Amino acid sequence: MATMAQAIRMALHYGEENLGVTDIFGEDVGPPLGGVFTVTQGLKNAWNSPLDERGIIGAAIGLAFSGDRCVAEIQFADYIYNTIDMLKLAGNQCWASNGQWNLPMTVMTPVGSGIRGAIYHSHSFDSMMTHIPGWKIVMPSNALDAYGLMIACLKDPNPTMFLKPKALLRVKGKQQIPGEPELTREGEKALKEMIDAPLGDRTKWKPKWPAGLTDYTVPLGLARTVCEGTDLTVVSYGRTLPLCEEAANQLREQNEISAEVIDLRSLWPYDWKTLAASIRKTGRVLFVNEDTEVTNFGEHLLRRTVEDLFYELHARPRLLAGTATPGVGLADPLEAACVPQLDTILKAIREVASEQS
Repeated sequence: MATMAQAIRMALHYGEENLGVTDIFGEDVGPPLGGVFTVTQGLKNAWNSPLDERGIIGAAIGLAFSGDRCVAEIQFADYIYNTIDMLKLAGNQCWASNGQWNLPMTVMTPVGSGIRGAIYHSHSFDSMMTHIPGWKIVMPSNALDAYGLMIACLKDPNPTMFLKPKALLRVKGKQQIPGEPELTREGEKALKEMIDAPLGDRTKWKPKWPAGLTDYTVPLGLARTVCEGTDLTVVSYGRTLPLCEEAANQLREQNEISAEVIDLRSLWPYDWKTLAASIRKTGRVLFVNEDTEVTNFGEHLLRRTVEDLFYELHARPRLLAGTATPGVGLADPLEAACVPQLDTILKAIREVASEQS
């Protein structure tokens, strides 16, 4: 079973071979490291850039303007903030040119908590990114979706932002990626030997990519119903999605609450049709993510819920998000207090399910 990091790597390899990806670059993206989280290990078009986030985004814009399809990585989302003006310029080119100019570029960056990264390596970027028009934005919660969403990004003619939840990059998928070895321990070991660089000297190492990789694509803007329920809807993405699924399973097994869990997958465009249908069915909704609660993307979804579905709600819609603090704490208790955890999600689900209109 591939991890999310391996899944993204295989998708990028497929992009090199079949989708015209000519450059994959960023800090430590090329050999020998292949990215801080090994997402670009073994890719033939991967190269190391200077430690310069503005230079990385600027180079991606230039390559895309020339017609080259490229993938640029910002090593951690915490350091993408000094490129906001450039991201805005990239996002408005197609609109400003009335569709005449395309920028086939993908920017990927690790986001969120979960690795004890403290104040310099734990920030979220989803809410901030959704404030920049002209980009398609995705955040997967599992390996198969990571593969399919990356393929979709690589096919898009305009800028795409691939947000990698760093806490999930080492998590193994439960579903087989088309072309990867079979879902057994032997298959898992075989994949590791094929595409994971060995420790120590890597100068002569070359990956042996699975031959059957396909263009399996998760369409941008299509949510996934993870589990069905009748009492309330829980909408999430990225790191908090598996926690929401676990909470829903616990409550269902206890015959306490039947929660329907939806994985948004794409933040823009997003699948309002699926969300609205579920909220109409259950009459209650909880939005969960780990970005700071003030001007959170979940607040937009909550506002639209109130405007479109107010008279069909049985309780107030609720947002559970990260605390409005300048950073995320280093110590385990501090990090846990800054972002939603399983216990806080369970508590929020119970509160929304029990509230009477």
